Amino acid sequence: MAISDLQYVDVVVVGGGPAGATAASTLAADGWSVLLLDKEGRVKPCGGAVPPRLIRDYSIPDELIVARAKSARMTSPSNIQVHMPIEGGYVGMVDRKDFDEWLRCRTVEDGALRRRGTFIELERSNDGSPIVVYDPGTGEDSIRVATSAVIGADGANSRVARTALPHEKKPPFVFAYHEIIETPAAPSDNFSGERCEIYYQGQLSPDFYAWVFPHGETTSVGVGSAIKGFSLRQATAQTRQAAGLQGQPTLRCEGAPIPMRPMRRWDNGKDTLVVGDAAGVVAPASGEGIYYAMLSGELGAHAISEFLHTKDARALSDARKRFMKLHGRVFWVLGLLQHFWYRSDRRRESFVKMCRDKDVQRLTWKAYMNKELVRHDPLAHLRVLSKDVAHLVGLASPR
Repeated sequence: MAISDLQYVDVVVVGGGPAGATAASTLAADGWSVLLLDKEGRVKPCGGAVPPRLIRDYSIPDELIVARAKSARMTSPSNIQVHMPIEGGYVGMVDRKDFDEWLRCRTVEDGALRRRGTFIELERSNDGSPIVVYDPGTGEDSIRVATSAVIGADGANSRVARTALPHEKKPPFVFAYHEIIETPAAPSDNFSGERCEIYYQGQLSPDFYAWVFPHGETTSVGVGSAIKGFSLRQATAQTRQAAGLQGQPTLRCEGAPIPMRPMRRWDNGKDTLVVGDAAGVVAPASGEGIYYAMLSGELGAHAISEFLHTKDARALSDARKRFMKLHGRVFWVLGLLQHFWYRSDRRRESFVKMCRDKDVQRLTWKAYMNKELVRHDPLAHLRVLSKDVAHLVGLASPR
C-alpha cells in the first residue's frame, strides 16, 4: 500500500519507541488497522536496563540482551562503595538503537503499517473524528490520515499531548545525557562488564545520579539532573574518569528530558491518549522507564480497543487507572525516596550506607526484577523503615 493510498486506519500511533511499538503491536494483533508513525533516526539516552519480567512478559529474544549485570555498586560522596549482588537474578541490558528497531519491526510482523514521518497536528473532520497530519520528511507536502483514535507515544515533549491535552500540566523533568563508548578489553577495579556503577555524588549530579552501565561491546556512561545550567557533558566526562574510561572511543552521544511523575490525565475524553514518556511513566529515583513504557503502551492499546468496540470514550481513562493500580504505590515510594535522599551530599552519604543492609538489598532486587513491592515479609520492611528513619535523623552508625 503506497502512502498516498492510505486514506483511513483505525488507530494512528505516533512514536516508535517501546511504548508506541508495544501499543501498535497489541492493536494490530487484535485485528485493528494501525499506522505506526515514527520520525526515526533518533536514539533516546537510556542506561538500557530491563528487568527479567519485561523480557518474559514481552518475549524479548536473547540476542537483544547484550549484557547481564549480576550486581550494582553504589559510590557515595566520600567514595564509600557499596556492592549489591543480585542473588538468583540479573539486570538485562539492551542497546536502545537495536532494541527499539526490533520492536518496530515486530509491529509490522503483527500487521501494523509503519511510516516515517513527524507529527504536525490533529485536525477534525466534519463529523469530529481525528485526522493526523504529518510531515513525511521527503520534502513533499504534509500527509493527512483519517482515523478513529490516536495514541501519542512521542516522548516527554509530546506534540500529541500539547495538541490533545493542552491544559494538562507537564510533570517535573530530569535532563539526561549519556555517551555510548567502546567497552574496555579487560575489566578493572573501577569497571566490570557484569556490574552497574551508580554514583551518588553532588559534583556529578546535584539532584540525581551518574551511571556506568555495561552493554557488552559498548557501555553507557551518563548523568541526570533537573538543575538548569548544570553541565551534563562535563559531569559525564568526570564520570568516565572516575570509572577509568576517559580513553575509550565515543561512538555516539544523546540527550533528552526524562519525566519523573505520571501525568494526571492521559486522554482527552474523545479519541486520543498518551503513553510512555508522553504520559510521564518513568520511575522516580531510578529513572527506569522501559518496562513502564511498554506496559503503558499495552494498557493504552487495550483501552483504545475497548473504545473502538463500544464507542464509549470513557474507556480511554482505563489505561491510566490500571497502570496506577498496578504501580502507583511504587511510584509514590520512589518519589519520596528521591525527595528525601537526593537533596544533599550528606543525605546521599547516608543513603548509600543504608544500602549496605541485606534487607534493603533483598527487597530492592525482588521489587525490581518482579516489578512489584514485596509484601510477604513485614518484619524486613519494619527493619528497613527503622534504619531509614535512623539514617534520616542522623542516629545511625557512621560506619
